[in-house]
Amino acid sequence: MKYFWTEDTGAGLHFWKLVNQLFFENALVIESKESNQGILDALSDLNIKEGDQYYIAFDHVVDNQDVRNKYRLLKIMAKKTEGKVMILDMICFEYLILAFDQLVSWTGTGKADKIKMREEILSAIEDHRINLAKINDEKTLQYLAGFKRYSTERVMKALIGELTENEKWSVKGTLMGECWYKDCCVSEHPDHLRCGKPEVEKGKEKMRHLIQSEKVQMVLNQIFY
Repeated sequence: MKYFWTEDTGAGLHFWKLVNQLFFENALVIESKESNQGILDALSDLNIKEGDQYYIAFDHVVDNQDVRNKYRLLKIMAKKTEGKVMILDMICFEYLILAFDQLVSWTGTGKADKIKMREEILSAIEDHRINLAKINDEKTLQYLAGFKRYSTERVMKALIGELTENEKWSVKGTLMGECWYKDCCVSEHPDHLRCGKPEVEKGKEKMRHLIQSEKVQMVLNQIFY
């Protein structure tokens, strides 16, 4: 069996299940361990059977010391399995959505300031963190300075939350907003663009478009079966 472990719950877990269904034809067993510590605990108790393979989607940001410590331990544990446990190279689920090239046009968000910040932040991603030295926009720097407990992951979650504020596109609930995977939220009226207008209208085709985007594919291409 091939297992896919994530710390994501809610919309994040739902996303990986849709990926499994639409991209892998349900070839993976998707399991949420609910936190990065949950992944470590499950791995420490793991009894790997012959032919089993585990893929770990671990949110990895280097500007969070706790995450760095847990990631270091995860690498040690994975190495002992002699290739049976593979850690996928990724930042977090929210980054995959934030980096999607059709995010702004599909959701129809009108938050010009947050759209600008998204562009600034995405261009400054380097080695699993936001490189603040690469950001010159003063409003973006002020936004980042406003986080009491700053980390790249917290910024991603906050920003994507604002850009997908419409519940039909939200990625913060128990499921992804239904317009990511259903036939909905396509507005024909020029004065009502809150829902945006994806160039593909069918739900599954929209989700496949997201799955085939550059950053998602960089993660999925690490999975061989």
